[in-house]
Amino acid sequence: MLNLSKQSTSKQINEQFELYSLNTLHTPRSAVILKRWLMVIGIILIAVLFLPWQQNVTGKGDISAFTPKDRPQNIQNIISGRIEKWMVKEGDLVQAGDTLLVISETKDDYFDPNLPSRLKEQLSAKQDGITSYQLKIEALDQQIAALEQNQKFSLQKARNKVKQGFLKVTSDSTDALAEQVQFNIAQTRYDRGEDQYKNGGLVSLSELESRRLKLQETRAKLVSTQNKLAISRQELINAQIELNSINAEYAEKISKAQSDRSSALSALAAGQYELSQLNNKITNVGIRRNQYFIKAPQEGYVVRSLKAGIGEMIKEGESICTLQPFAPEMAVELYVKAMDVPLITEGREVRLQFEGWPSLVFSGWPSATVGTFGGIVKVIDRIDNSKGEYRLLIVPKIHKGEQEWPKQLRMGSGVVGWVMLNDVPVWYEIWRQLNAFPPTLKQEPEAALKTEKAK
Repeated sequence: MLNLSKQSTSKQINEQFELYSLNTLHTPRSAVILKRWLMVIGIILIAVLFLPWQQNVTGKGDISAFTPKDRPQNIQNIISGRIEKWMVKEGDLVQAGDTLLVISETKDDYFDPNLPSRLKEQLSAKQDGITSYQLKIEALDQQIAALEQNQKFSLQKARNKVKQGFLKVTSDSTDALAEQVQFNIAQTRYDRGEDQYKNGGLVSLSELESRRLKLQETRAKLVSTQNKLAISRQELINAQIELNSINAEYAEKISKAQSDRSSALSALAAGQYELSQLNNKITNVGIRRNQYFIKAPQEGYVVRSLKAGIGEMIKEGESICTLQPFAPEMAVELYVKAMDVPLITEGREVRLQFEGWPSLVFSGWPSATVGTFGGIVKVIDRIDNSKGEYRLLIVPKIHKGEQEWPKQLRMGSGVVGWVMLNDVPVWYEIWRQLNAFPPTLKQEPEAALKTEKAK
């Protein structure tokens, strides 16, 4: 029936007759409350869909150091040796230059404890040898100079002797010509006197004998001057030969002195080479002996010993222990997928969640997130790792009101990070995630724009 009246009789009938079926027909109050709650939740959900959501790129990694010098390093020995004594234990804080380990020599070339002094003795002897070679070279230089000077004097003397011989030959030639004239005159007079004596007696016998005697005297003088001329000519030839032999004689002596000088120079160069080798060996021995004490390169903690025991042998370049530098400049190595790298630029903000640190994360609402820490993208690797991921180096964000990274963080601890991008509605982010689309950008990153302008 139609309920046209504003006065309800169902309540009165129900109180009077207590009809069960009538009681079951009205809507339960719990359903009404549930309906109202569902309507409120639906309205809230719809409102949430239009709230701003900051897109982000998720990555995982671990804690490291920003500079290579602050990262854990393996201490290595330069020389091989035998472990004699450990000066530290794991967990000790050491200063730069502190001795970590003492080793002893294992090569027989360096067993002699007096090796440096013996090498210095060899060095002194070699220096004396070099000095003697230098003195020998100086003496040979003086000898060569003296020979050259003597050669000049001897040549001048020989030239003078040749000139004297030439003048003597000229003089003797003149004398021989004069005697030849005298002989011819004496011969003519004798012949004439002999004819006169035989044909008329105009010349007496005594006069003829006198002319014959004169002829014999002039003949003797002529022979004497001719012999003297021949001797002078022979002496001139000997002087010329002597002049030529002086050059050959002194050339031989000078060549021999120069050869001795070259030999001395060669020996001097060999001695200087050996001296340089000895100096090098002495320096190397000194440096090698310093390497018996393996020292810390910088301040830090000895975190792991890679060699143990006394008497154990270690090779050249073998790692001995691991050193964690003191107070490193902390950074996070975050690895992201290759398709997300173009969206990330240096200077982007990052939210970090450290393992073992309690947090409540809303990646799209960083202001509502609790327990995360801020960071800045400092470095983006140019190449990927073996898994096709790219490494980001994240440094702490220094900003007023930004919480500092915990001092309890240790190298190698795990980290989850979110590189923050642009704001979009929540419904758009849900749609993007369902369709597996990458995050969007309002414009191309500034780094890419600068690269294109440079081209």
